[in-house]
Amino acid sequence: MNSIVLVIIGALILVLGYRFYGCWIAAKVLVLDKNREVPAKKFEDGHDYLPTNKWVLLGQHFAAIAGAGPLIGPVLAAQFGYLPGTLWILIGGVLAGAVHDLVILFASVRQDGQTIAEIARKNLGTRMGFITSISVIFILIITMAGLGLPIVNSLANSPWGTFTVGFTIPASIFIGIYLKFIRPGKIGEATIIGMALILIGVILGPTIQTSIIAPFFTFNVKQISLILAIYGFCGAVLPVWLLLLPRGYLSTYMKVGVILILVLGIILVRPIIQMPAFTPFVNGGGPIVPGKVFPFIFITIACGALSGFHCLISTGTSPKLIANEKDILPVGYGSMVIESFVALIALIAATCLPTADYFAINSAPALFAKLNMIPKELPMLSQLVGENLAGRPGGSVSLAVGMSYVFYKIPGLKALMSYWYHFCIMFEALFILTTIDSGTRIGRYLFQDLFGKFYKPFKKQDSWFNTILFSFIMTFCWGYLLYTGNISTIWPLFGVANQSLAAITFAIGTSVLIKMKKKKYILITIIPMIFISVATLTASFENIIGNYIPNHKTTLTVLSIILIVILAVILYESIKSWISDLKSHKYDSPKKTTVKENVNIGIDTSTK
Repeated sequence: MNSIVLVIIGALILVLGYRFYGCWIAAKVLVLDKNREVPAKKFEDGHDYLPTNKWVLLGQHFAAIAGAGPLIGPVLAAQFGYLPGTLWILIGGVLAGAVHDLVILFASVRQDGQTIAEIARKNLGTRMGFITSISVIFILIITMAGLGLPIVNSLANSPWGTFTVGFTIPASIFIGIYLKFIRPGKIGEATIIGMALILIGVILGPTIQTSIIAPFFTFNVKQISLILAIYGFCGAVLPVWLLLLPRGYLSTYMKVGVILILVLGIILVRPIIQMPAFTPFVNGGGPIVPGKVFPFIFITIACGALSGFHCLISTGTSPKLIANEKDILPVGYGSMVIESFVALIALIAATCLPTADYFAINSAPALFAKLNMIPKELPMLSQLVGENLAGRPGGSVSLAVGMSYVFYKIPGLKALMSYWYHFCIMFEALFILTTIDSGTRIGRYLFQDLFGKFYKPFKKQDSWFNTILFSFIMTFCWGYLLYTGNISTIWPLFGVANQSLAAITFAIGTSVLIKMKKKKYILITIIPMIFISVATLTASFENIIGNYIPNHKTTLTVLSIILIVILAVILYESIKSWISDLKSHKYDSPKKTTVKENVNIGIDTSTK
């Protein structure tokens, strides 16, 4: 299979999906109104609520949602062959993931930028709001630990990567100060300066690795876990304009730039996808993903096609930054289709490797020995990179090798193989780190909402005591899980938790549509909700029975059972609420509706 064909087909499907399906939902179902006052202007405080240029926000939002999932998930799912992952990324991205992000971002903007738990409370009742709040916090903690694992594994004992990624933090803070005080509004100017600073960090990376100060940037897995938690805490506490916005915005240029370079490399090199369309492991027994292609591909790929984690960004930082309702379409739907394209490119990069080499990298040596495969080019690649690449499971290493494999085949670049490999590791870390600060900040919002129900002063958003306290609680929870876990214990649980949250979000989105008097359109959320619920519950049961219990993984068994109960309860309560609303005819659409009636979702809809 020629990789260029997949790139062209994928790009066409995603662009057409945005142009027709996304625009139709925005115009006909949600009825976006450019004249309506948005939370960013209504509650502007310069800390959490801040009207933001749509391109800057698209960059920050994309950086926040595009964590480990679109890079790591498709690479791991390549165990089943290139075709199952490709189909789910394209179909799921257009019909499920982008719809999920768009609808819940819209709902939050219409409800003063509130969290998903508050949206559930307003549309499904106080009890559901409380259940959702507890559930989302529980799932978010697991998700944050899962998203942190690849960056920990990538930066451990890598002074080059640690320095380059760390350098982006002071660079971003400088750009935040530059736009706030030195040259307000000069986005283009600040972008050029910011990108120049990031490139300086990239260029200095190899020098740092071979210098006498390399030990100061060399940390083991446990140390990187602590550093990552400290960064997440800072990202949650500091004002959005100082770190979160400029860092996410500038990181996006690096991320999109590398993907475009990779696409160009694929066009120039025209690598052949060496992984078959289907491998024997579609029926189970694979060394990487512990199960059959259904349902495990849907919880493994996650963010590249559909991710519940996105609802936390779409009801956390982003709705507080939307400057115009029309921006919801490119930020919500647009960011997701871009992420699907990134996931497709990651899948192609991994499957261009010789099949035996792919499994040798992603399997533990003992498991790989049972496959009776002989590595083809891996010894040569290891020599060019300067590291032993065999037995490095987790997806991040094989993705970096796959990307480097494409680059080094370009004439004149073979000698730079080591550089490309470490650069790609840094690129992956940048993707994930932006999710850490946004996710921790969102956890702070959720904890404040929850504890504020019992003690009202905790709800005060302008209290530094509250900000520091709840940022610390959130950081400690996911940081502890990250510090004590590993890829084999957390990633499968992360996949189940992530897709459970996606199903919950679709359920809440359906309630929002019913209360908007849009019941004839609710299939756009109900169909993907049913599909991902079935896949997630099936994966949970198979994980428990076939993996966790036989291997005496008690903690994972208990956590999985809790996730099953959470999803079942929320789906039950949601369906019961829908039936009640539909029977009452309270939300039936009148023969002729006004814009104000069309957008009513339980809050004041008068023109501001």
